[in-house]
Amino acid sequence: MDFEYILDKKQLRNAFERASSSYDEAAVLQREISNRMLSRLEYIKYQPDVILDAGSGTGYGSQQLLKHYPGKQLIAMDIARAMLLQARPNSNWWQRLLPAMRRHHYVCADIEQIPFKQESIGLIWSNLALQWCNDLEHTLTEMHRILRVDGLLMFSTFGPDTLKELRQSFAQADSFSHVNHFIDMHDIGDLLLHRGFTEPVMDMECITMTYPSVLNIMRDLKSIGAHNVTQGRQSGLMGKTAWRKALSAYDKLRIDGKYPATFEVIYGHAWKPPSRKSVLTPETRRQLGLID
Repeated sequence: MDFEYILDKKQLRNAFERASSSYDEAAVLQREISNRMLSRLEYIKYQPDVILDAGSGTGYGSQQLLKHYPGKQLIAMDIARAMLLQARPNSNWWQRLLPAMRRHHYVCADIEQIPFKQESIGLIWSNLALQWCNDLEHTLTEMHRILRVDGLLMFSTFGPDTLKELRQSFAQADSFSHVNHFIDMHDIGDLLLHRGFTEPVMDMECITMTYPSVLNIMRDLKSIGAHNVTQGRQSGLMGKTAWRKALSAYDKLRIDGKYPATFEVIYGHAWKPPSRKSVLTPETRRQLGLID
């Protein structure tokens, strides 16, 4: 693991707490990716009984899932309590007693430390949350643990070309880490297989958004809580000279007067297969020497 890119989870939680009130206005890309994930879900004939929205934010994806799977139990989980409070509908006490309300639960927890028992979830949905994991392999192990046999994991995350313009420009200014580290699509696919998932399907697309200034880019990232929280970041404010160098480098990347910001979006889904032990008959296990 590159320790320069280890995420400070306390800083990460604080960033999302502060961004909870401004998130919905700025999260245009996040909603679009959620919509594209849902369109992929249309082709999968599967009816989970319990759904986990892992990294639910202010609840846009959760509401989509409730419409797609009416009557199912849904758990919205996020690292930031303020995000969950934004997602939770303001309702009277008698409304909370209705069956539809009782099927929607909110849990404040880190996606790397999932507080659910083994084989308790039918579908794990995670839109743009896995990039905030320090140990993705451990996170996938946890997801495999809580999924029921034949359960589905569906996710999106960011790939290495995300914010490449920002990374390249700030590299001209100093040697600090200014952009979080993102994992390659093929490496994620390998991790899925390594952690016991089967039939992984991966694809990727690049979405380029344009802004009138670099400050607008930074402001949008701050509004959704997407700060640089790596241990290799600069502890204080960036100096004026370094800032000018970064702006000058980014200025050369302008297209028709606009500043581009690329997001490499990775989509994936995979299944939890029955364990090998569970599909072997007693006679077959005896022949293999697994039992006397």
